[in-house]
Amino acid sequence: MCRELRRAHSVRLKIIYVFKQGVITDMAGKGLVVDDEKMIVKGIKFSLIQDYSVVDCAYDGEEALNMAKNNDYDIILLDIMLPKMNGLEVCQQIREFSNVPIIMLTAKGDDMDKIMGLEYGADDYITKPFNILEVKARMKAILRRNNSNKEKEAVKSNVLVVGDMKIDCDSRSLFIESRRVFIAGKEINLTAKEFDLLELLAFNPNRVYSRDTLLKTVWGADYPGDGRTVDVHIRRLREKIEDNSSDPKYVHTKWGVGYYFNV
Repeated sequence: MCRELRRAHSVRLKIIYVFKQGVITDMAGKGLVVDDEKMIVKGIKFSLIQDYSVVDCAYDGEEALNMAKNNDYDIILLDIMLPKMNGLEVCQQIREFSNVPIIMLTAKGDDMDKIMGLEYGADDYITKPFNILEVKARMKAILRRNNSNKEKEAVKSNVLVVGDMKIDCDSRSLFIESRRVFIAGKEINLTAKEFDLLELLAFNPNRVYSRDTLLKTVWGADYPGDGRTVDVHIRRLREKIEDNSSDPKYVHTKWGVGYYFNV
């Protein structure tokens, strides 16, 4: 009996050890948690520190923005309701210089608040109160997709020119990233998801993609959002690359079906 218990305990330890090793391998990196409620920040940090090499904390919008400018984070958890500068403004300003994945943490759960978060450049959102296991699962999914994209970028060399648009997907190494878009010689600053959408559509011209297909291809099959996420990003993309977003030249709508890139 004692021998069986010792053996069961040994197996349990091995299972826990392998599980933790897997989590650390998948999620090790540098994260930033931003919330003005210190107990929430403390709880999130305590949970993430097991998986991340560094977890920084900020308690207001200005502090968060400064930390994002001065550090190279792998992911940011950002509350909307913050003193000095709200989370939407912080997210919008971060998008001017970085494509770091951002998950919004918000007590506001209605659709308009979620859409606003996506409009300002967030990659995902979680409504309070939340389960920390869900937060970690969402983070892991986003990082897995980002790492997969980087691996694909490292082996491809593609530059597409359509009219006055130039899409540069040439990543010559893991350390030199050239996911850039130019209109008439002027560089257009796109978020990671906006670029992914444009790249998919442009390199498959005149092929109509449904919202569900775009959502699964760009965000991943496990992403919990819906077609409105695609609509928001397409609208933002058009505002950046089209002379007249209501009469687009490049990204067109096939009513009742989806979107396609016209050449």
